[in-house]
Amino acid sequence: MSNRQGTPITMPQLAESVVSATIQKWLKQPGDTVELYEPLCEIVTDKVTAELPSTAAGTISEILVPDGTTVDVGAVVCFIIEEGGAAVEQASTPASVDVPVSEPTVEHHAPATISVADDANQPIRSRLSPAVRMLADEHGVDLSYVQGSGMGGRITRKDVLQYVASGAPKVTAQSVPVTASKQAAEQEAEVKSVNVRSTGIHLTKPDKPAMSVIEQGEHFIDVTPVRNAIASKMRQSVSEIPHAWTMIEVDVTNIVLLRNKLKDEFFKREGIKLTYLPFVIKAVVNAIKDYPIMNSVWAVDKIIVKRDINVSLAIGTEDAVFVPVIKQADQKTLAGIARDIDELQKKARAGTLGLADMQGGTFTVNNTGAFGSILSQPIINYPQAANFTMEAIVKKPVVIDDMIAVRSMVNFCLSLDHRILDGVICGRFMQRVKENLEAYNKETKLY
Repeated sequence: MSNRQGTPITMPQLAESVVSATIQKWLKQPGDTVELYEPLCEIVTDKVTAELPSTAAGTISEILVPDGTTVDVGAVVCFIIEEGGAAVEQASTPASVDVPVSEPTVEHHAPATISVADDANQPIRSRLSPAVRMLADEHGVDLSYVQGSGMGGRITRKDVLQYVASGAPKVTAQSVPVTASKQAAEQEAEVKSVNVRSTGIHLTKPDKPAMSVIEQGEHFIDVTPVRNAIASKMRQSVSEIPHAWTMIEVDVTNIVLLRNKLKDEFFKREGIKLTYLPFVIKAVVNAIKDYPIMNSVWAVDKIIVKRDINVSLAIGTEDAVFVPVIKQADQKTLAGIARDIDELQKKARAGTLGLADMQGGTFTVNNTGAFGSILSQPIINYPQAANFTMEAIVKKPVVIDDMIAVRSMVNFCLSLDHRILDGVICGRFMQRVKENLEAYNKETKLY
């Protein structure tokens, strides 16, 4: 340690319950100059993927932790020689020297294969950090023309700065001409959308994982830090929590009619789609008010009942599942919950969820019905007491007053921590959710 020079950069405390984090990829290397708060590396925890900002401006003198390594909070990950320090002259690339751009990827001005404007449904390349977006806006750069050097083609600050330094045209997305081939592709897509029955879920092709051949006919896929964090969390939940499971069937015909009545006006007013999920979450949080024990965690010698009802919303992307949080959901209107759902879904799919979005969840709601599922047994989001799942809404013949009627029916499944919750309390909770859902009518207000 005595020969190491510079200011140590340590792994920060990202959240109260986080004790370690994995360095997924270094964005800077020894000899690179960094500005204050400029991202040094991408880090992964069991809660979120984030960037580690530099707490000093200067030159990186040494990196102690290689890519893919997990370190404890407070551990030193690199050293930075601050500006004006004794060893700054040793840096291999001074900040004042222009970076030559000779790679043909920067010289080419054809747009990349994706549109950044539609990044909510795109692979890793378009999952941009707020710092990259801000830098691009500042210089008027259309990011669809920038070649990314990060993981999976992700665009970094360095890529944007190199693009600006190259003198390449700063073409906006609106000014890109629509070619004949693009028009033909759009027309073909329109024809397919008419002839092919689809749920609309498969908006993109999944990213092809990096695979290596073991022997003929077999491959292995490297476990990414994100996947490793998910595996660790799921294993902890299943091994520590005695799971039990229950299900009810609910008539949501009134909700279907209400949504159909309000969805067009809501879209004009809010600019987002009105889904069934806000109605479900509102019914769940109102039921939790009546049964607060559902909003609790196990603490060995005590059960902690949380005061705020913060709903963790399970959101799946192409390569991971995130559970951002709707804070104080019981104090929000249906419209407010709908806005929060839309915002969190867009952030999750764009890769811009922050730590504040992921913290404080007390009860998880999932929507596997979006994929056509009618029956699921979810794993509890540790250390919460339950995980509530909405399945697909389907039309069924139902007996009402000894007559058969076609109604919109849906299953709701609940996984529960049997250390905290028993069948009686969960049965009553599920019945209250059912009553709340079936109480909606055409007069229900969104605001």
